[in-house]
Amino acid sequence: MNIRVATVADIDDYMVVRLAVKENVLTNPSLVTKEDNIAYLTEHGRGWVCEIDQKIVGFAIVSIQKKNVWALFVLPEFEGKGIGSKLHAIMLQWYFSHTHETIWLSTDKTSKAAKFYKGKGWSQVGDYGNKEYKFEMSQKDWELQNNSN
Repeated sequence: MNIRVATVADIDDYMVVRLAVKENVLTNPSLVTKEDNIAYLTEHGRGWVCEIDQKIVGFAIVSIQKKNVWALFVLPEFEGKGIGSKLHAIMLQWYFSHTHETIWLSTDKTSKAAKFYKGKGWSQVGDYGNKEYKFEMSQKDWELQNNSN
């Protein structure tokens, strides 16, 4: 398993992961454009990919500008192998080394991701639209969670 910083050249390959997931499905791929991806990787924040045998099997993207997790996805056949946890840890470590601002994300209320984030110490702070929960993580909570592991 190799985790590295994502580049613009990785977008097409990590979007294969994004479109393969079974939860938090992107029903309209035109809503997440290549331009959006480029902006998140080069202006908003940073992304990472996880490769196994030179194949991208997971990725994460965080935005300092918008103070949110934009993406954290793993191919369904690679779930449960610690990839999401490793991407999550690298992403939040980087985020909080660049800002002290609380970070947020949203995910489908019935998804495994909602349980994943709760287990990682995120606070459920309300609804986000009709079908998602909004979660937040402060730097203090991240440090407490990170030091308890």
